[in-house]
Amino acid sequence: MQSSNAPEVSGKLRELPICSHCGHRMVRMTLPDNTGFKSEFFYVCFNDDCPYFVDGWRWMWEHYEVKSSYRNRINPVTGKEGPLPVWSKDAMKDRILPQDRTA
Repeated sequence: MQSSNAPEVSGKLRELPICSHCGHRMVRMTLPDNTGFKSEFFYVCFNDDCPYFVDGWRWMWEHYEVKSSYRNRINPVTGKEGPLPVWSKDAMKDRILPQDRTA
């Protein structure tokens, strides 16, 4: 799904996109090494009250019987939106770029 909230893919960050599920500003999260993605980061919604994240816990338990959820993310290279799997409320927050921590 192409996000209309993603900045134009031009190599320059204009502004952080808005989450399509809750309206909060997304932040840049660095990716682990060797992921295969052509970007060094994803835009991710780390709003703990985002309905996509909140409802994900129930959905994952009902469908897979696992205690996990997902956060909304945008690939800045493709502009596509999708899930970022997480195992806790704080998972991956340590990968938020320092300059985006106050966003």
